[in-house]
Parts: sequence; C-alpha cells; structure tokens
Amino acid sequence: MAQLKLKLQQQFLLLKLAIVFLTRLPLLIKQDVNDDLLNKATGYFGFVGLLVGSLCAGVFYLVTLFLPLPIAVLISMVFGLMLTGAFHEDGLADTADGFGGGWSVVQKLTIMKDSRLGTYGASALCMSLLLKYQGLLMLAEFSATTAVISLLFAHVVSRVLAVSIIPSLDYVQLENESKTKPVAKSLAVSSVVPLLLSLILVSLVLVSFIDINVFYGLGFFTLVWLIRFLFITFTKKQIGGYTGDVLGAAQQIFELTTYLFIFSILPFQV
Repeated sequence: MAQLKLKLQQQFLLLKLAIVFLTRLPLLIKQDVNDDLLNKATGYFGFVGLLVGSLCAGVFYLVTLFLPLPIAVLISMVFGLMLTGAFHEDGLADTADGFGGGWSVVQKLTIMKDSRLGTYGASALCMSLLLKYQGLLMLAEFSATTAVISLLFAHVVSRVLAVSIIPSLDYVQLENESKTKPVAKSLAVSSVVPLLLSLILVSLVLVSFIDINVFYGLGFFTLVWLIRFLFITFTKKQIGGYTGDVLGAAQQIFELTTYLFIFSILPFQV
C-alpha cells in the first residue's frame, strides 16, 4: 500500500511538472528538477493539453452567452496565449526565423536562440493565428459544441504528436551553449502509457459528439502521420535534429491540422 502511494505521488509530481513546464499556472514544486524528471513528465503533456483545451473551451462557451461568436473565439485564443505564455507560438516563430534566415546549421540554431522576432517568424506567427482564428470560428458557426470538442481534441492530439517526434530525432544545440531553455531530450518508456491514455480519453469524447467513423479516423491518422513524417524529414535536413522550439512548432502545426480536418468532414455530418 505504501509503495502504491509512493508511485501515485511520483506520477502526480510528473503531472505538476508538466503543467508548470507548459503553462503559467503557479504550481509549487519543492524538489529539484533534473533531466530524468523532465523526460518522464512528457508523458503527461497530453493531459496538460486536455487541461488547456478545457479551460479555453470553458472561456469560449461562457463568452458566447454574452457576446458574438467571433469575439468569443478571439477571447478564447487570447486566454490560451496567456495561459501558456505563448510557449508553442514562440517555438513556431523561432523555428521559422531559424530555418528561413540561416544558411548553416550553426546559423539556424543561433537565430533560433535569439529572442528577437524576424520577418519569417512574424509571418509564420501571423498566418498561424489567423488560420487558428478562422478555423475555430468556422467550427463555432457549425455549433458551439463542435468548437468546444475540437479545442479539447486538438490540444491533446497536437501535444502527443509533438512529443512523438522526440525518439525520431536527436536533440541538437550549439556547442558553446552552456544553458538553454529546459527541454525533454528523450522519451521515457513509462511516458507512453499516459500519452496513449490522454489520446484515448479525448478520442472517446470526440466520437461521442461528432460522427467520426472508421474511414474518417483512418483518414486523420494517415494525414497527421504524413505531416509528421514530412516535418521530421524537413527538420532533420535543416538542423539535423530537434530543439524545444521545433517541438513547439510541431504542436502548432498539428493543432491547426486538427481544426481544419474536423471542419472538412462536418458537411458530411448533416
């Protein structure tokens, strides 16, 4: 019994660490955090996505009671940016700047480390936010419930898929980089179970509200796996591996893909 309690406490610690890592929620972690704990905490990134998606969906639904849908979508997005500290959006912008502005691997990594925002990053960020806004608005116009469920599903799936890239690429950094932003450098075997659980849970929620048959499910699986393959191939060619910024960019791409895919099958639900 004591051993079970200890294991539960450890898993709760990993969940708290994942929440602190991916959001601005003020949770207290009393013990020192090392690479091993951070690697294991990636298993709960899907559940953090469920938390973030639930809170954003809750804000969206509450605002729709008083204001028009376009404003509700926008406020929900602003809330999401504040909740996560634009963590993944920052990764997308840095990756676009590095990949677009650098010629060598060292140049690309140096640019990605730079806190300043360049033309490529600004363009990628603007296009991403506009696509996200338009996608969520179209989903909301179909029904508020559809937008809520899509938020939950996209936030979970995008984080699980981003984490799935870790074992497929090597972690890279500049040789003279003594201190970087914390990032998972491997995917622990124990992380697979909670990742799959979060994916199964949110998938059950999705199919409970939206008619997703086997054909649509296979279509979505094929699409995201193809995008994942292309993203890994492109990233490996650019810098030879991944960084925390690359994982953030992947999350944004998979989130947008999910919204657009769900909207694309909605006409067939009528």
